Amino acid sequence: MYLVGAGPGDHRLITFRGLDCIRDADVIIYDRLVNPVLLTHARPDAELIYVGKSPERHAMRQDEINATLVQKAAEGNSVVRLKGGDPFVFGRGGEEAEFLLDNNISFEVVPGVSSAIAAPAYAGIPVTHRGMASSFAVITGHEAETCDASRVTRYGFDCDTLIFLMGMENLPSIVNNLLQHGRDPLEPVALIQWGTTPDQRSLIGNLSNILEKAAQQDFAPPVVIVVGKVASLGEKLSWFGKKPLSGKRVMITRPRHQAREMADLIADLGGEPWEFPTIEIAPPSDFSSMDRAIANIEKYSWLVFTSANGVSAFFDRMQYLMITGRDACATKDIRSLKGLSICAIGPKTKAELEERGLMVDYVPENYTSQDLVDALKQRIEASDRVLIPRAESAPDVFSNLRDMGFDIEEVPAYRTVRGSGNTQLARELFRERKIHILTFTSSSTVANFVDMMAGDDLGELLDGVTVACIGPVTAKTARDMGIQVHVIASEYTVEGMVTSILEYISVCCQVQNEQSSFSR
Repeated sequence: MYLVGAGPGDHRLITFRGLDCIRDADVIIYDRLVNPVLLTHARPDAELIYVGKSPERHAMRQDEINATLVQKAAEGNSVVRLKGGDPFVFGRGGEEAEFLLDNNISFEVVPGVSSAIAAPAYAGIPVTHRGMASSFAVITGHEAETCDASRVTRYGFDCDTLIFLMGMENLPSIVNNLLQHGRDPLEPVALIQWGTTPDQRSLIGNLSNILEKAAQQDFAPPVVIVVGKVASLGEKLSWFGKKPLSGKRVMITRPRHQAREMADLIADLGGEPWEFPTIEIAPPSDFSSMDRAIANIEKYSWLVFTSANGVSAFFDRMQYLMITGRDACATKDIRSLKGLSICAIGPKTKAELEERGLMVDYVPENYTSQDLVDALKQRIEASDRVLIPRAESAPDVFSNLRDMGFDIEEVPAYRTVRGSGNTQLARELFRERKIHILTFTSSSTVANFVDMMAGDDLGELLDGVTVACIGPVTAKTARDMGIQVHVIASEYTVEGMVTSILEYISVCCQVQNEQSSFSR
């Protein structure tokens, strides 16, 4: 059993140890404030149990949560109790640990970054600051109405910075108690809602006006409350929200093993990537065609790759055949490609080949299959034999070359299958309007997304969502399937798509500003 701190909201703030626990777990029992992105790291067969508590309702009472922990652990499962922030900072982790111990269940505690520190930091507020605050206290807001005068007095005078968690509902009591026990009515106060997430917003006032301001701005839980001089630094030191994708949650539908590069790029630009793989890469239904091609590789003049997946599949199979000593393939390795001209559809495919020590002879100016076909027409000769390892059941874009008499052989190197994205979580995020940008990197990602969302009205589900496609072919597939496309990459790469998204957002912001100025 693992009591794991999920951190304050930004999924990147979880510890390495915490992420390892999630990836290995049989059962994950998680709270309301746990970022759903973390659940995408769970095994596809892991059982996910939601036990979140909100001011309106509790999915489970605490005694039921305790019983569930013991039951799942006693069944022999590796269980992760995933809690927002740190499990021992107002997370009732200590109570759960005691209950586990009483029931002979061993456990490990994996600390997490507490929202008490992280939310102020993301709002530009240091909880300590030389000359302003040399101490801070973290206080549960739930006790504001019941704590006795001596405790309130201690909070009021012993610490420079007061941080209240789960205190938004009791904000009037917190303010009144602090004022009654000597805090300055002009002392700065900051409210930080949904700290460290794309939904974060901050409000700065003082003890005399924060209630009125909070009501005007409709602030509601979850909120971290900071009282003290350091709260005034929020406007000066604010940094979160100034990056081009700040406040945007971006869904990535490409295969999980290829999503990391795009996710890192989005995160660096201030967005929150949410991986929802709609496709995965699997071996072809039949290896015989590719095995024959590898066995006779010297007979070809050109080796053409239409994707990085094709490169990996081809060379992985060549290595497997060599190691296992399969017939004529036993003597085939990278040296067997001597004399072949190699073509790659784009820079990523080219880079995949270069990592294997191969020089690429040609990359078309535009990275589409049709541009590749047009380029080959100008480069191959009638006597050339061309091998193209590509996806099983991929569209036949090379038929025109065959009709012209060229010897073109396509062999299935891999196939795409339905991905392992958590459909239930994806639906919830769309329905709660928490996905701002949806990206597609191939027609397969579009088709499988539509299949996985079957039963929902796509127009309603994607209302307000910016849809971006890596190129015109993918965009046509999306439109044919009833999806409105807003962004088509001018360069047909992940980087190109992200650049086009930024340009689209910039134009939209400019239009909104102009409309706002006109209305005034």
